Amino acid sequence: MSNSGKAARFPLYTTAAQKAWHYVFVGFCAAVLFYLIAPILAVIPLAFNKDPFFTYPIHAVSLKWFWAFFHDQIWQISLRNSIVVGTAATLISTSLGTLAAVGLSRPNLPGRALIMALLVSPMIVPVVIAAVGMYFFYSTLGLANTLLGIMLAHAALGTPFVVITVTATMVGFDQSLVRAARNLGASPLSAFWRVTLPVIWPGILSGALFAFATSFDEVVIVLFLGGVEQRTIPRQMWVGLREQLSPTILAVAVMLITISVLMLLTLEKLRQRSVRLRGIQEA
Repeated sequence: MSNSGKAARFPLYTTAAQKAWHYVFVGFCAAVLFYLIAPILAVIPLAFNKDPFFTYPIHAVSLKWFWAFFHDQIWQISLRNSIVVGTAATLISTSLGTLAAVGLSRPNLPGRALIMALLVSPMIVPVVIAAVGMYFFYSTLGLANTLLGIMLAHAALGTPFVVITVTATMVGFDQSLVRAARNLGASPLSAFWRVTLPVIWPGILSGALFAFATSFDEVVIVLFLGGVEQRTIPRQMWVGLREQLSPTILAVAVMLITISVLMLLTLEKLRQRSVRLRGIQEA
């Protein structure tokens, strides 16, 4: 039985050195994965620690810090601002990014590479530099220390993610479907709404999730553009670490980790659906 199991795992011509390299490679990958995930895993148990300590061991388990989050007015204001800003920024960036991606999908578009580079530049420019520029620009417009200014700034950061994901979806889109719809009398808007959108919506939703996650997690721009009334969850966590160290921060971190995992699962489902729509057979 053991020989058949080894034969099923490795080809017959595999040498001992190749088998050893396989196990070394698997062990190295496992070590890298543990190195990346260990800090996140260390936070989760501490959020359930009854004592207000950030260290192990945990002597008693409690949900008091989650309870404190939902009954603290400052945290609730921060949560409300994060949801409002994230939702508005996602709607703006998804609309603009989708329109830009549809335009960039046209092969005869002049200056296509330059336009694409400009659209994704917010991903390349350091956030601190972008925050400083946005602060001076929005200050002249009277948008500093307002939720509207933060929404527009976060929309600028989220648009590149929408452009990239929708553009990748448009690569496998058959443009002859749009031409057929136009030949049958459909207007450009009707052709997009009835033909293009039903095919590329998984990419649009994926980009929207990335844009929302970017907005919900962003803290540097909020520090520059936001005042006391415009604090968000990340800013409140940052302020809490500097001014009032409380395990409530760990409870919030666990909730954010849960949201991130759910978003990753959603993105994987959307990817699988996109693969099925294209008729690609996965290995």
